[in-house]
Amino acid sequence: MSIVSTPIKPHKKPENPCFSSGPCAKRPGWNVNVLKNALVGRSHRSAEGRARLNEVIKQSSAMLGIPEDWKVGIVPASDTGAVEMIMWAFLGSNPIDMLSFDSFSAEWVTDVVKQLKLPETHVIQAEYGELPDLSQLNWDHDIIMVWNGTTSGVKIPDGNFIPDCHKGLIVCDATSAVFSMDLPWSKLDVVTWSWQKVLGGEAAHGMLALSPRAIKRLVETEQIRPLPKIFRLLKQGKLNEKIFEGDTINTPSMLCVEDALDGLVWAKSVGGLQGLKRLSENNLKIVTEWVAKTSWVEFLAKEEKYRSHTSICLKIVDPWFTASDSKAQKEVVSQLTKLLSEEQVAYDIASYREAPLGLRLWGGATVTPNSMEALLPWLDWAFANVKANRIKA
Repeated sequence: MSIVSTPIKPHKKPENPCFSSGPCAKRPGWNVNVLKNALVGRSHRSAEGRARLNEVIKQSSAMLGIPEDWKVGIVPASDTGAVEMIMWAFLGSNPIDMLSFDSFSAEWVTDVVKQLKLPETHVIQAEYGELPDLSQLNWDHDIIMVWNGTTSGVKIPDGNFIPDCHKGLIVCDATSAVFSMDLPWSKLDVVTWSWQKVLGGEAAHGMLALSPRAIKRLVETEQIRPLPKIFRLLKQGKLNEKIFEGDTINTPSMLCVEDALDGLVWAKSVGGLQGLKRLSENNLKIVTEWVAKTSWVEFLAKEEKYRSHTSICLKIVDPWFTASDSKAQKEVVSQLTKLLSEEQVAYDIASYREAPLGLRLWGGATVTPNSMEALLPWLDWAFANVKANRIKA
């Protein structure tokens, strides 16, 4: 019987073991004391409460370069709530094209086809690790897309495929792209995101940005279905402007608002959008160099130009692993991630539950290069350890 050896356990650990893809790692240096001035115990509708909510809107808009004639607001239920709000509010008056290449874009397809039951819907789909054929999009139709596949590690590389003029509206779920990737704002109509991704904010709060064309559609579309309170953007047939000034539909957490402001201050200190982008791209570069010299793992995204630098998805390609049955493969990933968690090296890095088995490393700007570099030898050690123990057993 051959003896299976394992590498020596690394000594250096990541500065922060949080590599979850949402909620994501807090910014470097964060501690609970940054929330000491949070407006707790006060109404979010007080002058001070509205002012802080409006400050999140203003600072986010400025840093992202959102056009001045757009409206930006804070809405309930994270990015999911923001996307649902728009789909239920105005879809149905125009045919729809949908891009589907990860779990969340597939969920939007389910909502449109099975819940809203809109018949004129064309789904352009790709397997995990691939990007759909963008040439199939009909720009007279409304378009629903994610910019970055959070569960597939595939991103849309740029906005060159979008014509400057298009009849339909483009709804873009950009939750794991905003603050880390350049978005072609002039070509989009609705953009959604949440606080819990690139800036490491807390969950449950979404943000919604509307172009003048999107607002016109909202106002002019006859309401064809009942809308619950948290989906209502109109008041007496007109856009509820207060939502876009910090007067939220329902009660937000003022602790989360304070945390969002702290994240924006930090983002400005590292160079704003371009600084955040550089930090995230550097994390992908570190992982890319490791993958190139590592035999047991590859990127899930097949083409380099489509690889996300925020949600970095990896698949295990070791012949011993791929020859195992699906149950054994699940056990290996479970044991691998559990071992890293027990060592307090990496938390929550298993692939998304509906994605192919593998690992998912958050590479957003709040993850330092030192942490990413320190993590990779631990991945080698953990995989070799699990493999050796299972072979011996």
